[in-house]
Amino acid sequence: MKKAKIKPIILASTSVRREELFSKLRLPFTIEAPEYEEDMTLKIPPLKLAKLLSCGKAMAVAGKHHEGIVVGADTFVAFNNHLLGKPKSKSEAKKMLNKLSGKRVDILTGLTIIDVASGKKVSTTDVTKVFIKKLSNSEIDNYIASGEAMGKAGAFAIQGLGAVIIRRIEGDFMGAMGLPLFALAKELKKLGVNVL
Repeated sequence: MKKAKIKPIILASTSVRREELFSKLRLPFTIEAPEYEEDMTLKIPPLKLAKLLSCGKAMAVAGKHHEGIVVGADTFVAFNNHLLGKPKSKSEAKKMLNKLSGKRVDILTGLTIIDVASGKKVSTTDVTKVFIKKLSNSEIDNYIASGEAMGKAGAFAIQGLGAVIIRRIEGDFMGAMGLPLFALAKELKKLGVNVL
């Protein structure tokens, strides 16, 4: 029996972490930077925005190909239905961590997968709930002093030293890092790509 030809998979991303996470699926893939300008100022709920931005990235890359499966993803942190960006200063990081102390934040990842040849598209948003412990002023200061809070949405990195300020998570740990592999495998299956 002739084995079905595996469609090429293209990850529409410039993120090293996303590439690293995608490689855990053990599927052959290539990477292509999407020529897509993200508009974070759109006045739509974070869940819809994550999906919209992932769709924009996937479509920007899919438009350059005649075949293949294109995967686009966009991740950000939301608190009380508002996006949390990356702190621009240590004082901003401190303010952010004070606000999040003892609270829950949502890490949202929009996923869009397009089968270029058939035009089929699946799109979803995965949510990982992250519960931050009650932080003392010295814990906040020491975490900021580590340098890890800077350049991270929400002023923390779950996969680094930030793990010690996370009380628990609900959802996909990989989603909290930027690519929910469970949701991705489920969506890929809908387009005929089986991970297992």
